[in-house]
Amino acid sequence: MGDRVAALLDQMTLEEKVAQLSCIARVPDAAWLKDAPPAEAAADLVRRYPHGVGQVGRPSHHLSPAAAAELTNAIQQALATQTRLGIPALFNEEGVHGHAAVDSTMYPSAIAMAGAWDVALTEEVFAAVAREVRARGSNYVYAPVLDIATDPRWGRLEEAFGEDPYLVTALGLAAVRGLQGDAWLIPADRVLACAKHFAGHGSPESGMNAAPLRAGERELREHHLAPFAAVVHEGQVGALMAAYHEIDGIPCHVNPWLLTEVLRNEWGFRGMVSSDGFGVPQLIDHHRVAEDEEQAARMALAAGIDCEVPEPRCFSTLADQVRSGLVDMELIDRAVSRVLRAKERLGLLADTPQVDAKRAAEAVNSPEHRTLAHRVALRTVTLLTNTDSLLPLDPDAHRAIAVIGPNAADLHLGGYSREGGPGVSVLEGIRERFGAERVEYAEGCRISEGPPGAGEWWVDEVYPSPANEQPPRIAEARAVAQRSDVVILVIGGNEATAREGWSTFHLGDRTSLALPGEQHALLEAVAAADTPTIAVVMGGRPLDLTEVVERCSAVLQIWYQGQECGHAVAAILAGDANPSGKLPVTFPGSVGKVPMTYRDKPSKSRGYLFTANQPLFPFGHGLSYTEFAYSDPVVTPAAIAPGETATASVAVTNSGSRSGVEIVQCYIHDRVATVTRPVQSLCGFTPLHLEAGETKTVSFPIGAEALSLLDRDMKHIVEPGTFEVRIGGSSADYRCAKLEVSS
Repeated sequence: MGDRVAALLDQMTLEEKVAQLSCIARVPDAAWLKDAPPAEAAADLVRRYPHGVGQVGRPSHHLSPAAAAELTNAIQQALATQTRLGIPALFNEEGVHGHAAVDSTMYPSAIAMAGAWDVALTEEVFAAVAREVRARGSNYVYAPVLDIATDPRWGRLEEAFGEDPYLVTALGLAAVRGLQGDAWLIPADRVLACAKHFAGHGSPESGMNAAPLRAGERELREHHLAPFAAVVHEGQVGALMAAYHEIDGIPCHVNPWLLTEVLRNEWGFRGMVSSDGFGVPQLIDHHRVAEDEEQAARMALAAGIDCEVPEPRCFSTLADQVRSGLVDMELIDRAVSRVLRAKERLGLLADTPQVDAKRAAEAVNSPEHRTLAHRVALRTVTLLTNTDSLLPLDPDAHRAIAVIGPNAADLHLGGYSREGGPGVSVLEGIRERFGAERVEYAEGCRISEGPPGAGEWWVDEVYPSPANEQPPRIAEARAVAQRSDVVILVIGGNEATAREGWSTFHLGDRTSLALPGEQHALLEAVAAADTPTIAVVMGGRPLDLTEVVERCSAVLQIWYQGQECGHAVAAILAGDANPSGKLPVTFPGSVGKVPMTYRDKPSKSRGYLFTANQPLFPFGHGLSYTEFAYSDPVVTPAAIAPGETATASVAVTNSGSRSGVEIVQCYIHDRVATVTRPVQSLCGFTPLHLEAGETKTVSFPIGAEALSLLDRDMKHIVEPGTFEVRIGGSSADYRCAKLEVSS
């Protein structure tokens, strides 16, 4: 504990301490939520909370950059001058793919960003997010999401970096570095990062958000805890957010093994642990392990929760519980010291924080950030199929281009977005690149009813578009396709059909991987026109694209591409850029195969009656407009002792006629082990830019990190035996070399 933190703790009253453990966000008639003048809003806040506040929830959410900066300045000044100890507030914001606030730069969703497989690019994005958040006066961001996403029925899959712990760890560390920087003291243009959701949230039973995680300790540690351990040890992440679900009957919010024994005692975490939104009261009505708010608060605090968000429904009872002897003051002091230490890392305890409101508008959605959003969008488009090399299109060869589909005309940013800066839809981007006079548009069908784009992610009730209203739209689409020489069919999901299901009144998970609505009928009608068709698939999760692949000459998976979506898609279609995205998740094809990942165990290979056991598209898959040839990998030395490291090298040649980026992937296959192992595990990757005809050699270290396992005694060891090193362009397309580990 720092001297400043210890000194403050000694001076604080019980009420002042409990105030630091809570967040304020949704208070009826609060002036700071109603666009009151900043000074008036700040004075109202201090009147309501004379003992101070730990954090204020999302002050920028509905305000312009300058207005948000003025409000946060006023609140910090009021806290400094009108509360006894003058402790500033944390201002929390959402930022999983851009700051979720008015006018912010919105980047591709996390699952799309992961498709670039680029650590440096990911760090650059989150550094830009931090700059925009800090420019408005906020200082604490709920990101990155480190969930291992193994079930495409789960509506939150778009928030995650994929299904593989190695990939999620690498990108998660990059995101933390981008948000916080490298030093313990966080610079004025960076923010405190809160990694979430601790732990195992991405693999819920039945794909239902907040449902139990069915995993033993070995799988939990090797799979779900690995990214969190890395950001604690290597990234010095400032905060973690507990997950909603339970593990072996114990909800994460009241799991002392998870929050204290592993996180604190084993890993040495020094930061703050936040509840998830309403995670503490859900112990009463969702998990049913607490009788009332008082018991929920006691259990969560004792287990290791340091602050309750978004409002103190339960922690507001702590002062009375201390006075009545139900809660030990040592637990209060423990949590308060962690909150104050987070503020100390941000420099909040040294001086009253203020930002330049006049510069906020210049920093938010700046030209540099828009350029970055475009670069990322280009790198994250994944070419799934390209039959007869229909793509890229020659912009001068096609005189009549049909753009059809329910996702073409609106800008879809995905979840945790607000009305961003200037954005470009797929239709707008194609008209701009190919010429508006050549492009004819038909909606084809509608998927859902409600506010378009991000609006449908936020509202509670969403409705599928009536099937009986779609035939006229489908007929129009077929007619447009018939009089065109190429069709660009923009289909998939939207913000209403897969999203965070945060309550029984706001659902977001699905039992089906089929294209929602009448899109299959649309696909059949367009195919009947017998015009070459390119499918552009949008959305936040893998869908069953079997019929799309059969009926379309080329298929692009774009996820949610952010505000530069239209420009990026048009550039890829026209060949101005070469697609290089690779899938960070498996596309199982059928929902009956779920969960299906490339890391499945060997015993999951027997297969299904009447159905192939292979995925529709494997993890790591992605095509290019050029060709890449791999040499046989060489491992040097070919035999090592358990504590040594070998090097696996491969030569990669661009054997095509265009420059391009290939994501070179390295996997380990353990032939025999004392505990069952995944069929293979990713242990290295690198994006490799090659000019046409160019060859480069790529090397990967193969040591304990790649070879170790948790044995039957739950100890990390490298067992002797034969390993297979697999290097290639996907988890299903590789060349092999052997590595012997001696006893």
